[in-house]
This record gives sequence, structure tokens and C-alpha cells, in this order.
Amino acid sequence: MRQIILDTETTGLNPRTGDRIIEIGCVELVNRRLTGKNLHFYVNPERDSDPGALAVHGLTTEFLSDKPKFAEVADEILDFVRDADIIIHNAPFDIGFLDAELAMLGKPSFKEHCGEVIDTLVQAKQIFPGKRNSLDALCDRFGISNAHRTLHGALLDSELLAEVYLAMTRGQESLVIDMTSATETTGSVAAPRVKFETLALPVIAASEEELAAHEALLDGLDKAMKGTSVWRTQPAPAEENSATEQNT
Repeated sequence: MRQIILDTETTGLNPRTGDRIIEIGCVELVNRRLTGKNLHFYVNPERDSDPGALAVHGLTTEFLSDKPKFAEVADEILDFVRDADIIIHNAPFDIGFLDAELAMLGKPSFKEHCGEVIDTLVQAKQIFPGKRNSLDALCDRFGISNAHRTLHGALLDSELLAEVYLAMTRGQESLVIDMTSATETTGSVAAPRVKFETLALPVIAASEEELAAHEALLDGLDKAMKGTSVWRTQPAPAEENSATEQNT
């Protein structure tokens, strides 16, 4: 499974009013592991950055003046992301700028070159509803150091987002590893089938002490809720089985 963490920096907030991409950073993950294979470009936007955007990224018109234009790096970017799933924080923003740049070159939209686009901002809002879910906030939440991030930068932000994404989706790792091992061994992934009818599963009854402790716990629940807990209104499985056996 190949995934690309992607981030851009721009001259402003709106590609429809002429704002352009000035930096793009991509970090590669394969089977949820960083490969060290990255792609990074500064881009000459052929215009100045808005003052607010310049305060965020610090990339001046003078610094960008000798950098390649987007048209010169577009094919290399598209080749790097081709068929991979793309992971972006606030994906509509970056995709909107990429689509605008590609449209000016007469190329298909960005999503036509890659696989699924995963928005980590949407994921974070689902996991942490009502909380701040900026990249900085998520780094703090997951204990990822971003002390070296004094200004926004596309490659640095992609590297931080890769760590955030792995932390936020932890638990998928074992599934990916198991699937990879099965593929390498057999060439395909087959779901394991457990034959329960062949298993000799012991039935262990509760002891007198355990039954007494259970009753004491139910008494405590009844007292706390000033009524009868749901556990007393439902028959125990053992009682159900015993009644069934007596009626047959």
C-alpha cells in the first residue's frame, strides 16, 4: 500500500482570484512505513504573496524568483503521486490549488492522477469532535515535537502530518503487516476460517464466592440507581439453558 502525504504553500487563500502554489512537499509511506523518498519543490508563482500569507510561510518574491514555474515541475509531481492514496490536512484547500494549476496547463484534475484522497482534518474532527484539530494541535495531542516549526513549510508540514496520521490511525498497522505477509506467501490475501465445530471449548461455572461477589455488585448498582438494574431484569444464560433443557 503506497501513500503520499502532501502539503502546499501558496501566495494567498483563493486560486480563483489568482493565488498560486509556491511550494509543494510530498512524503512517501509504503505499508505505513516512511521510505525516506520525498519530493519537494519551491515554485515561482510569477506574483507576490499576500502579506498575511507571507507572514505564515516567509517565502519572499525575491527568494522564489529563480525557482522553476509550476509548468516545469508538474509532470514530475504527477508521476510521483500516480495511483498512490494521497493524505492531506484540509484536502479541499490543496486540491483546489493543484486543480487550478493543472487547468492552466490543460491537464486533468489532480484526483484523476492518484488513488483515494484522505483528509486528516475530517478524520481528526470525527475522533476529537469540538476540539482544535490544526496540525499544531494534533502534534501536541500525540506528543509529536514541532518545536523546529517556526514558519509553515510544505515538506516539514508533510513530515509532521505523516507522524500525526500514523499516530491517529494506529491499530491498522497489524492488519497491514498481516495482509502483506499473506500476499508475499501466497500471492493473495485469504480471510482465515475458524472451524468452531472442531474446538473443544470448556464450560467453567462460577464458584460460590464469585456468585456472591456478583450479587453484591448488583446490589450496589441497584442502590446507586435507586431501582432495579438491567442486569436483574435479564435472565442469566445459564438459567435460560437450564429451562430449555427441562422443557425438552
